[in-house]
Amino acid sequence: MTQGRSIRLFLVDGTPNGLLTAEIMNWTGHVLTGPRSKLSELVQRPECGRTGIYFLVGTDPEGNPRPLVYIGESDDVATRLKQHNRPEEKGGKDFWEKVCLITSKDQNLTKAHVKYLESLLIKSAGEVGRCKLINGTAHEYIGLPESDRADMAFFMEQVRTVLPVLGLDFLRDATKPSASTGTPDPQDAQASPRFVLEASRHGIKAVGQEVDGEFFVLEGSLARREWAGPYHSYQKQHAQLCEEGVLVDNGNDLRRFTKDYAFSSPSAAAAIVVGRAANGRIDWKVAGSGLSYGEWQDQQVSAAAPSAEQSPS
Repeated sequence: MTQGRSIRLFLVDGTPNGLLTAEIMNWTGHVLTGPRSKLSELVQRPECGRTGIYFLVGTDPEGNPRPLVYIGESDDVATRLKQHNRPEEKGGKDFWEKVCLITSKDQNLTKAHVKYLESLLIKSAGEVGRCKLINGTAHEYIGLPESDRADMAFFMEQVRTVLPVLGLDFLRDATKPSASTGTPDPQDAQASPRFVLEASRHGIKAVGQEVDGEFFVLEGSLARREWAGPYHSYQKQHAQLCEEGVLVDNGNDLRRFTKDYAFSSPSAAAAIVVGRAANGRIDWKVAGSGLSYGEWQDQQVSAAAPSAEQSPS
């Protein structure tokens, strides 16, 4: 069982949609985030005058479900954010709607540290694949002593821990299934049994597994070649996965998953597999038993929570 962590959140102006700070116990890092509409207040904060790294986050105007993200660093983040706030034709960036700044409470982050962190974060965000990076490729930066590189690796892991708590998931690494084939590891408490979705009429057979709150469709699973149902938001995701090579032509009007891929829910996974809106809680069945995902989940909840009759009065 993983160890718990304490994260302290502070609503600067007392509202959930304003400026927010976050800190982890025993970590020197300090996080400040807020919407672009609050930029005039944010740049007046003392943190913005320090050396740090920052993230600009916005939605993709082309409808891609993954956010657009720019990762930067500066000795004076306030000045850099003012530059990014200019219109695009004047050297700014129009896409972003939210900013997140990470500095050090003891102000021990140097220019070399943040350049190294920026390089690591750009590389990590690209590998995780949860966002569309505006930066492009990461610049290799190795001008740090070994001890400092170790410190920055720890610093980065804390960043990856705190950002999802703030709704920024683009650095959160997926905890993937132990293997695409075979039986799940019974010692893995975070993993569900394998689920199967079949549509014999179309030759579709997919295997899925829930791991750490995400529903994976496993490598080698078959899906419908084209979106067949009425328009749905998942249709764009189906096209995107085809474009990115996650779904490739397998013949017979089918596509094949080239790798394990995480979806936000069983229904999202089922929709991509069958090419139309679907209820994943019904369509996914526990392999070998025919129990639906919804029935399996209900069993887990019932087993974990005592019934009203068993509860003390």
